[in-house]
Amino acid sequence: MKEFGGKVAVVTGSGTGIGRELARQLVAEGCGVAACDIIEENLAETLSLCQAEAARGAVVTVHRCDVANEEEVQRFREEVEEQHQTSHINLLFNNAGIGGGGSFVEAPREEWDRTFNICWNGVYYCARAFMPMLLKSSEGHIINTSSVNGFRAALADNIPHSAYSAAKFAVKGFSEALINDFRFNAPHLKVSVVMPGHVGSEIAVNTGRVLGHPEPKDWTDEQVESQRRAWRRRGVEGADLDDDQIRNAVQQNLTAFRETAPLTPAQAAAIILDGVREDRWRILVGKDAAAIDRAVRKAPERTYDPDFGKLVQAEWGQRD
Repeated sequence: MKEFGGKVAVVTGSGTGIGRELARQLVAEGCGVAACDIIEENLAETLSLCQAEAARGAVVTVHRCDVANEEEVQRFREEVEEQHQTSHINLLFNNAGIGGGGSFVEAPREEWDRTFNICWNGVYYCARAFMPMLLKSSEGHIINTSSVNGFRAALADNIPHSAYSAAKFAVKGFSEALINDFRFNAPHLKVSVVMPGHVGSEIAVNTGRVLGHPEPKDWTDEQVESQRRAWRRRGVEGADLDDDQIRNAVQQNLTAFRETAPLTPAQAAAIILDGVREDRWRILVGKDAAAIDRAVRKAPERTYDPDFGKLVQAEWGQRD
């Protein structure tokens, strides 16, 4: 699929970040887009941006949908059929995701399950719901967003990230399983798995909103103490800060995640769309993603060693 003009795309998690930028770049090429998200005010901004940038009469619609709820996903599909007046789609970007559920031991089960269900079941439910519409297309492509945490199930410095990582491993495996499935049973369909590294998105902020967490500045004393204990276990010096300093430090970290990232969401979206045009089933986004991938493949038994970061640094800037 070299051109997106005249095609129809579904993009989940398009209220902010990579999803929003995928929608914007697609409509700018004349591709019809059905964008969904769970945070309605973010969707409204995406719609405004896309309508201003749409080319060649591309139709843009937005839909409030919790992708972890199969009934809502089925309703979303029906809305796409009706509002885009189509029986088919060409592109399905399963992009929605949140963090949370870091520790299987410490995190509340409700948070763990919520994170896993959005990041994995959201992909599965959308693939199931939109498969009939993809099969009716002359050419189609599913693009599933995994993560570097689908290579290595921990954040930097071996910080637990169990719900998100387990889901992203599932997304990666599912995507790879579809390669041969499509080859034999739907040869006009393609699949890609996207492995982003650090991208300056709003995922950290949106995670708190979706999980119902207060902003760090509004944390209770108990929440501050929980953060202090976590830092102490990891040997973080900030554990000795007073309560307000911890609140401020965590708030600043949320901002820094977005502002210090090596890639913007727009740059990440461009890499992904180029990967689709080039029919690559495996799309790495960022030098950090490439470095982690190489390090894991070269030394799989050392993937969870405390000094694994040194192996990643050694791979930084190298080429396959």
